[in-house]
Amino acid sequence: MSENELAKVVFECGLKIHKAIGPGLLENAYEECLFYELVNNGLFVERQKELPLIYEKIKLDVGYRVDLLVEQKLVIEIKSVESINPIHFAQIMTYLKLGNYKLGLLINFNSILFKDGVRRVINGYF
Repeated sequence: MSENELAKVVFECGLKIHKAIGPGLLENAYEECLFYELVNNGLFVERQKELPLIYEKIKLDVGYRVDLLVEQKLVIEIKSVESINPIHFAQIMTYLKLGNYKLGLLINFNSILFKDGVRRVINGYF
């Protein structure tokens, strides 16, 4: 599947979760539910995937972790906040760059309408 096809599956799974349990829970609850749904859809999903920072010739294990990495292609960053801020975009952009991934989804489950909480982030663009 392409990154866009994966993003569509993730969106549908997220929408299902949001309809079932709504906004207002902690991020780890949504992460667990989304992981469950994606795996049940036959996708390979890694949780809390570590990303090292490589600077020149040194590799720094500084604790960067992607919430979910789908099919080793699509980065999912889950939030449950009042509103998405520029720092959240910077965070997912850092993950895209460090892992050399093309596409990420920044998902804020703490929104009344699920679609309003989902942002596509493309490596190199805001």
